[in-house]
Amino acid sequence: MTELPMPSTPRRRLLLAAGGTLAALACPALASSRRALAAMTDGPFYPPRSWREQWTDWDADLSRVQRDGRVLSARGDHLGLELQLADVDGRVIDAAEVEIWQCDALAAYHHPQVQLAAAQIDEGFQGFGASRSDAQGRLRFRSIRPVPYPGRTAHIHIKLRHASFGEISSQLFIAGDPGNARDFLWRALDAADRPALEMKLQPAAPGSGLRWQVQQALWLPA
Repeated sequence: MTELPMPSTPRRRLLLAAGGTLAALACPALASSRRALAAMTDGPFYPPRSWREQWTDWDADLSRVQRDGRVLSARGDHLGLELQLADVDGRVIDAAEVEIWQCDALAAYHHPQVQLAAAQIDEGFQGFGASRSDAQGRLRFRSIRPVPYPGRTAHIHIKLRHASFGEISSQLFIAGDPGNARDFLWRALDAADRPALEMKLQPAAPGSGLRWQVQQALWLPA
């Protein structure tokens, strides 16, 4: 996948109702508390651009890989992740570049430093994906429900880039997962920052090919 350029100028759209308050948006999560996304580490498994450029399949669907004329499907529970970006003043953010990466259902990261036998890695999982927010600040990924691995609770890494706020990396966790309380990075978060990073999984619609879906608001600095 070609690296997406950062927009040269900030592009934010302020949606106001008649009374001057934030308009109701398609993503209901935007009704939640406006607390700017807490920055967190990339971790050791952010796949470098030089390695990603060896492949072409880095789209927003991590659950499917096209390779050698075949289409492989990821193991695990498929997850639809719908995000909407806005700043803490209520302005939606369009044309933001968003990346996610996570381990596969076998708890293996797809990364050049991870050398595993074919049986220890899910070749049907993309491992990394990228998308860009639309005029309403919305974007969608298709992935799998994250799984824990030794030392970490289940999580999805996320990186956002935009001229208005620069670059922010964070992580999304499953709300109510018992592993969160044992996770050293979760415990290091300010308690007030945690709700914005919790994904509330809901059963997906029948026929969607998904097991779970999430609608998540991500608030960025104004």
